[in-house]
Parts: sequence; structure tokens; C-alpha cells
Amino acid sequence: MSGAAIVPRAAQDPAARFSSHVQLVEVYASVSDPSGEPVTGLQASDFLVAEDGVPQEITAFAAGEFPLAVAVGVDRSFSMAGARLATARRATQAFLRLLRPADRSMVVAISNEAEVIAPLSTDRDAQLRAVARLDAWSTTALHDALIAALDRLAPEPGRQALILFSDGIDRYSEHSAGQVLDRARRSTALVYPIALGRTRPPLLAELAALTGGRSFLLEDVRDLQATLGTIARELRHQYLLGYSPSRPIVSGAAEWRSIRVTLKTSRPGVRVRARDGYRTES
Repeated sequence: MSGAAIVPRAAQDPAARFSSHVQLVEVYASVSDPSGEPVTGLQASDFLVAEDGVPQEITAFAAGEFPLAVAVGVDRSFSMAGARLATARRATQAFLRLLRPADRSMVVAISNEAEVIAPLSTDRDAQLRAVARLDAWSTTALHDALIAALDRLAPEPGRQALILFSDGIDRYSEHSAGQVLDRARRSTALVYPIALGRTRPPLLAELAALTGGRSFLLEDVRDLQATLGTIARELRHQYLLGYSPSRPIVSGAAEWRSIRVTLKTSRPGVRVRARDGYRTES
């Protein structure tokens, strides 16, 4: 089951990339029961990790809550005017209130550009006020905004997540959907898109699957609180799995390596989501 986040460990450099001297691959995994709630209490011995189909020895393991840097993207374009934007504002504020005090968050308003209306910080009150002032504006450069948000999160240490509230319609971007997916593959952020409307665009589901997040279609605003609670609880209860690749990373050999995380013992209805791979770089 694919999909979490991988982070190279390289001294104190959060922007480091895989190379011959960085041999520890870290994968954040989420495990949920049939109702979608997090499964807690698992140990390293419960997991299997394979790289390019080859089983790997788990040499680092942690469970529980990890430092989090999260970007919340709010689509404010004219296609969201009215009830949808009101729902997106309310959803953004509700999610920000669910974060732990130490979690750092930022808010990105999406229209014909990606505008950071509240910078990355723990100042939730300022973020809530910025969201309350959002009104509908311009057309939608959703692809460009997603890439900009991932770029902004990239240098941040620890776990990263991108939460998106949008109807998923792109009308203005310079970047294609394929370029968004490629950027997400090179990111360590878990992406949680929430589509507002009657359909969930394929791009949003793909982003969630390849990064280890989860996508949602919110047709009924009465489901909003439950959806946000699910995301918040999942971000609080994750597993960090580390391994040294059995096939060493060669300096200068840029390549894609797939990752598959599963449980050793099958459990009916239980799902494991972890990032589907990483790209080595010289």
C-alpha cells in the first residue's frame, strides 16, 4: 500500500538530499483501521519495508507525535465564491485550531498566484484573522500554488504536511499536473487535499496517494468536522521507519527508488500509507 514521507538524515541540514554519504532513508507511515482511525501501539517488528521490491532492515523507529510544519492552501478564486469559500474559510480556521501549540503553520491564499497571507509560525490568532479576511479573487493557478507551497515547506526540518481546500479546478497555471506530481515526489510533505463540490479531480487523489496523505471529497458541510478531525488525529499518530538501503546509493547516480511499507501480519480492513519512493541525487 503506497503513499508517507521520506527524509534524508544529514547532520543538521534539513534541505539535504540523498547522496553517497547519506545512507539513512526515513519514511513516515500512517496506519488506519476500517473506520479510518489511527492504529497505535505498533512496534518496528510489526512492519515490513521494501525498496525496489527488496526487503530492508529497519534500523530506526519512532512512534507518536513529531514536530510538524504545515501549509494550509485556501482556494479563493472566483470559482469558489459564495458558499464554497465560506466553507473553505471555516474549514481552515477549524483545522488551525486542531493543531498542537508547538506545530508551525502557514496559510496560502490561492488565486492567480500563491500569496502567503500568514507566514509559518505558531501564532494561530494571526492566522485565524488572516483567513477571516479572505474574499474571492481572480482566476485559479492551482498547480503553480501547489508547487510554491511545497517549495516553501522544503527547507523546514521535521515532518511536513500540505492541507488543501479547493474545488480542484485549475484555469491559469504555467505548470502542468504532471509537473505538480513530479514536485510532490521530490518533496517530503504529506498532502491532504479536500475537494469542495461534487467531484474530486484525479490530481488531488494522486497527490495524496504518492505522498502518503489522504484525499477527501466534501459534498456535505456537515461532514467537515469529522474530516478535519481524521486528518488531525492521523498527523498526531504516525510511525517513523528508518533503514540503510541494501543497495548503496552511488554518488552522481540520480535515480528513482520505490518504497513499499506493509504490516507483517495482515489485519482485515487495516491500511498502511507511506510515500511511494524517493529520488537520489548527487
